[in-house]
Amino acid sequence: MTQTDLKASGDTDNDNEKWTLRLYVAGQTGRSLAALSNLKTICEEHLAGKYTIEVIDLIEKPQLAKGDQILAVPTLVRLLPEPIRKIIGDLSETERVLVGLDLKPDHGS
Repeated sequence: MTQTDLKASGDTDNDNEKWTLRLYVAGQTGRSLAALSNLKTICEEHLAGKYTIEVIDLIEKPQLAKGDQILAVPTLVRLLPEPIRKIIGDLSETERVLVGLDLKPDHGS
């Protein structure tokens, strides 16, 4: 897996804010591939046309971990909209990811 930019299909310039997400992985492990797949699914369902995903493979570019203070992989970093938020794991718990990205309010669950 290399550093990649994935843009949502149907991207339009409207008044909706653009989401910039960065997913840190370590090679093409099952967890890394699951995290990317889960993230794409969540983005298409909740942010269709409003997101960009950048995938950074720390096996190929370990120096990039320092900038976002990455301590575990996979880690998702929401760069925009601010504030920056981080979620660690394979992103399989959709509700947790939605709350973590601030797409859904936390109702104390």
